[in-house]
Amino acid sequence: MHNSSKAVEQPLDQNGKPYNRILLVLTMLIGTFSTFITSTMLTTAFPTLMNAFSISADTVQWLTTGFMLVMGIVMPITGFFLQRFDSRKLYLSAIAIFLVGTIICYFAQNFWTILIGRLVMASGVGITAPVYQTIMTTIFPPSQRGAAMGTAGIVIGLAPAIGPTLSGWILIHYSWRMLFLVIMPVSIIVLIMGSFTLRKVLPTRKAPVDWFSVLLSIIGFGSMLYGFSSVGQYQWSDPMVYMTLIIGVIVVALFIWRSLTIKNPLLQFKVFKRSDFALSATLVAVSFMSMNGFTLVVPLYLQTLRGESPLASGLTLLPGAIVIGCMNPITGRIFDRLGARNMAITGMFLLTIATAAFIPITAQAPISYIVALYALRMFGISMVMMPVTTTGMNALPLNLIGDRTVVNNTARQVFASMGTAILVSTMSNVTLNHTPAHAVAKATPFLYRKLAINANVLGFRYAFGIATAFSLLGFLLTFLLKRDPKKVGVAK
Repeated sequence: MHNSSKAVEQPLDQNGKPYNRILLVLTMLIGTFSTFITSTMLTTAFPTLMNAFSISADTVQWLTTGFMLVMGIVMPITGFFLQRFDSRKLYLSAIAIFLVGTIICYFAQNFWTILIGRLVMASGVGITAPVYQTIMTTIFPPSQRGAAMGTAGIVIGLAPAIGPTLSGWILIHYSWRMLFLVIMPVSIIVLIMGSFTLRKVLPTRKAPVDWFSVLLSIIGFGSMLYGFSSVGQYQWSDPMVYMTLIIGVIVVALFIWRSLTIKNPLLQFKVFKRSDFALSATLVAVSFMSMNGFTLVVPLYLQTLRGESPLASGLTLLPGAIVIGCMNPITGRIFDRLGARNMAITGMFLLTIATAAFIPITAQAPISYIVALYALRMFGISMVMMPVTTTGMNALPLNLIGDRTVVNNTARQVFASMGTAILVSTMSNVTLNHTPAHAVAKATPFLYRKLAINANVLGFRYAFGIATAFSLLGFLLTFLLKRDPKKVGVAK
């Protein structure tokens, strides 16, 4: 780009006009933080919503898994939007869409209206996230890209981590509707700020969109997620589960094949030909599978099994949120000097052992134990997320910057939604299979309560075991990262 050589002294937009980079970044930080925080904001509200609308954990989890899946579907289309439309108008439009979804949720009278609002919100977030990251990696020179991605990590890491704590506090004092009301003014402020501070900083061209690929991605990823999410309600051997999974895999394979054979694909899968990028994208996806699902399951454990309040369950996750928020900028700067391999190995090791320590959990486990382990998990994730993401970014040429961001974000969201669905569905399925018959409740209520608690504990243990398997897979993959820091984009 024509302004890259002047990025440090006097940044210029695509029209050759100077702009204030600090104000641009600040606006996008606030806007993206306010949208990303909603991705996990409802996790501590799940028991409240389950009671309010008389729905199961399998149903309510769609507020999160459906949200993440829509993000994963919208992100590839955002790659087309980035090529064709003014980045300033695109970002502001996404915030406006997000605001509309928030308003729908606030006025919702039933669960399905909330779900529709959440999916509209997700459409906005699916656009803001890749636009934000693409701009952050474009307006800074390579020597500052690690620090820039660390700053971006404040949003990507801290916002979802702090969401449960904020919602817990709100639910103690107000109705669940307040969860949506508090976000509205922030979106309005960002729209006003952005109209003055945002600029067109990415080049555009007339690029056609392949709507058949859009259809394939919606059907493929949607079928796979529905299959995983249905396990709690049905069984792995039920046709509703395995048929939708098979259909999903086949359609996704068709989507990938088409993307590799047409001129203007929705997703540039050719970026995976670079082994460094392919490995980094896989590691980030695995990290998100473990992190997002866990952030949903722990509040369910604390509230449904232990009877903790939404605020208490949110505060339990707060130290972990603070850790990842503080560490992301630091790890970004360390990466600029050391590279990603040793950081990723250490981080994934900590994530694996901390997650495994949850497996033998009981209904009486000390809260301090849970707080410490969750914070250790987040510390490990902070050592993996931004360094590995930046490694993948630096492995590709600048002309693929939009494609690599969209592909990375899409893989992360799709796998995160599937990981969450797998954890919740497994938890529900195991609990259901081990819950005693209602006849026991009538004959010996005390025994029934004890057996039901044991069934719940077993369900959570299985969920934590699967999260550990995700982490262990990531740990093994980190050893494939290159040893030489110079080969992974370290600034000289």
